[in-house]
Amino acid sequence: MEKILILHTNDLHSHFENWPKIRRFLQQRRFEAKSKGQTVITVDLGDFVDRWHPLSEATNGQANVELMNTIGYDAATIGNNEGVGNSKTDLNHLYDHANFDVLLDNLFDKTSLQMPDWARASKIITTDKGTKIGLIAMTAPFPLTYTPNGWDIRQPNDLLPGLLAELRSQVDVLVLMSHLGIGSDREIARKFPEIDVILGSHTHHLFIQGEKIGQVQLAAAEKFGHYVGEVKIELADNKQIVKTSARALPTSEMLELSEDEEEISDYLTEGHNLLKARKVADLPYPLAVDVDSEHPLVLATLAAVKKRGHTQVSILNSGLFLEDIPAGIVNQDQLQRTLPHPMHLINVTLTGKNLIRLVQEMEKNRNFLRNFPIVGMGFRGKIFGNIIYSGIDYDRINHQVHWLGEMIDPEGSYTFTTVDHYLFVPFFPTIEIAGQVEFLFPEFIRSVLAEYLSQKFPLKSEES
Repeated sequence: MEKILILHTNDLHSHFENWPKIRRFLQQRRFEAKSKGQTVITVDLGDFVDRWHPLSEATNGQANVELMNTIGYDAATIGNNEGVGNSKTDLNHLYDHANFDVLLDNLFDKTSLQMPDWARASKIITTDKGTKIGLIAMTAPFPLTYTPNGWDIRQPNDLLPGLLAELRSQVDVLVLMSHLGIGSDREIARKFPEIDVILGSHTHHLFIQGEKIGQVQLAAAEKFGHYVGEVKIELADNKQIVKTSARALPTSEMLELSEDEEEISDYLTEGHNLLKARKVADLPYPLAVDVDSEHPLVLATLAAVKKRGHTQVSILNSGLFLEDIPAGIVNQDQLQRTLPHPMHLINVTLTGKNLIRLVQEMEKNRNFLRNFPIVGMGFRGKIFGNIIYSGIDYDRINHQVHWLGEMIDPEGSYTFTTVDHYLFVPFFPTIEIAGQVEFLFPEFIRSVLAEYLSQKFPLKSEES
């Protein structure tokens, strides 16, 4: 009887507060298993990098990869945070110094239609007893965001038949490293029983004791390093799988040392210091989160957003802004703290009729959203807040919408700029249903604001 142990992490999202315990656990667990003659495979399933953390932002994710290098991962794949949270150039160099293989089967260069140089289609690990374990990987396909960033992202179901036909006969155990989400994992398990194990992520689901669909073993370990996943496989002498099991182990119960807190704090301090050193502008007055202040931050950002989108109208919500920016020298750390969201901008084009409908949706939801707590989809604030227009006026008495002071032509075409978050939240369906949407890459909203401030309030030569 041969025993194989698979350890998996996922969706850390740069939550380094759990990292020292995870690193210690993985290293110890692997040592224990290997001392018993077991084969151990350690993998990460993506979204390890998230640029809300100042150290991840300051290093373009390179610091995350350095942390991964301390584990000795056998393989990793990417999540959407790596895939669309980075520019194409940044992603192409993210793993330059990785000591592990990056596996990915459904992402291709949009121009060459070839796999990126940093990715492999599969990896076969041969145990001391000659058992061959095959690893493949898929990430969540979001064409709307991958395509304008220079990538060709493809649907897993279109690729799996050929991939399995090629690889299944070469291996004794086949493992899918999935950053697809719980629904896709279950569908794949039903449709492709040739896969033995599916390690799941992306939707932050948790299988404390795993899940079985037919003979396919599913595993999942939630998010933010709250758990580490473990899959055990037992094989007979003829290399047939006899038994599989999975569990998720809470990091809250793992060994914690006194020096962990200092390590976690050091990651934040280093990131903040790197960003503070990058000066952006010299503000003559403070920009305040309060929309009723003399110089509201949201108005400056609305202007920046319009400039980046080459439009005359923009829409944002006040809940995006978390901290005031004081007068004086502005640095990237301040912008990171007030706008930590990994949000890109979009240009939305609607007919006049549909624009009126969208504004009516926004007005209908205005009071509800003002104090509505919202999480997910890249939002790092607490509440949605007030909807603020620049270039649009709404007459609440006559229920009329004006564009740049003029009545709207129902048959005309109108383009405004906003954050991609508005496409994904359920409050404004007209954007998705009737809008022509153009994603603006590669900047996040904070870098768009930084560029605007640097031009409007430039640094003196001695300051820069």
